[in-house]
Amino acid sequence: MTACTMGVVDYAEAVDYLMSFTDLERGVQRSSNPTMSVASMRSLLSRLNEPQNGRHTVHITGSKGKGSTAAMIEGILRRQGLSTALFSSPHLHSFTERIAIEGEAVSPEEFAAGLEAIRPAIADEQASVHGNVSTFGVLTALFFWLVRAQARPVRWQVVEVGLGGTFDSTNVFDDIDVAVITPISLEHTAILGNTPAEIAADKVGIVKPGTTCVMAPQRDSAAKEVIRTRCHELGAELVDVAALYEARVLEKHVYGQSFELHGPGGTRQLRTPMLGRHQVDNAATAVAVAEALRRRGHTITEAAIIDGIAHTRIPGRLEVMGRHPLIVADGAHNAESAAALADSLRQYFDWKRCFFVIGTMADKDIRGMGFKLARLAELIVCTRFRSPRAMDPYQMIQEIGFLGPPAVAEENVPDAIDTALSHANPDDILCITGSLYVVAEAREAVLGESVYH
Repeated sequence: MTACTMGVVDYAEAVDYLMSFTDLERGVQRSSNPTMSVASMRSLLSRLNEPQNGRHTVHITGSKGKGSTAAMIEGILRRQGLSTALFSSPHLHSFTERIAIEGEAVSPEEFAAGLEAIRPAIADEQASVHGNVSTFGVLTALFFWLVRAQARPVRWQVVEVGLGGTFDSTNVFDDIDVAVITPISLEHTAILGNTPAEIAADKVGIVKPGTTCVMAPQRDSAAKEVIRTRCHELGAELVDVAALYEARVLEKHVYGQSFELHGPGGTRQLRTPMLGRHQVDNAATAVAVAEALRRRGHTITEAAIIDGIAHTRIPGRLEVMGRHPLIVADGAHNAESAAALADSLRQYFDWKRCFFVIGTMADKDIRGMGFKLARLAELIVCTRFRSPRAMDPYQMIQEIGFLGPPAVAEENVPDAIDTALSHANPDDILCITGSLYVVAEAREAVLGESVYH
């Protein structure tokens, strides 16, 4: 059955229906157009009576740290006692993870029922002059529809961009409370631009006139200037986290860290179960958002900030999955995030030898990642994972095999983990990285996490 005629009855059929559309995450193209346009997204939402409106909105873009920062912000708002919804991507094990209400993923039944409810509007939009509808666009519409359908009205929505900003399917708001731009680095250059400044020009498109833009610490000065200029043009308040906040790690251990954060609101001590210096920066950005909301007239208590940061935990971000040897999984997917991962492995864990299991998408800079990780590696196991966009592990060896440590190939993640563990001693560390898809399959293999798409 086609995307326009198929009925959705249960979760498995809902996933099949989603997979019938253009999906850039999987590299599946159903149209000559590369993605669903914002015009088509707005048209679809109009058919659904504008479910994106009627609540406060925090909109988040960037190259790194979007998911963690978004989850921390949602956690702060929820600890304040506010009703919240969070839209994020990608997921690890189930599409339901992308739509969280009050901190909990929607059930498979609610997901499928919502998709069935909006199916006629999707079919009408697919048949319209706009044409192409994407999997991500359908998920975006489903998020807004389910949020509006809640028995307890949702007052705050935290929405993570899928790709870029200006032309992303989530960029459908006339006004928002806060726009957040997390660190920008080179990604999707064929679509977004060849320099951080060009990518920033696309991402800053989520900023609206009169809103507040919170800019996380940026490495590229040209990107910062693009954001600063655009905010000035729109009359948007710019909060430069790097200039206004200073953080100092106080204590770190395998299952968390504490840090002191000094900023305009004073000095506070915070704890997070998430590891890595970059998570401290993400927390600082979330705090900056909370303080920006205060200036906009919203009540955000210190207790909400402290508890929101302390209780936010996201699987697959420097996640410890085993001891003796240590098994750590992290979804680092480009050279810059690989550099942060390498720093974290040195600073947050004690080990003698380091083994890597790496799998990436075919369009990723595996050589750039390899340069950042090779110095730590005793052995690199290159692996394929269950995606048509996965890079061939033998091609990966050609890209990184000259960097020093031996590299071998395995055709699936469980075998890659077994190969690495067969060489590791109890005082070593195994790091699984390169893509959240690899992390998801590693969690299935190591933790026995169930997966239903």
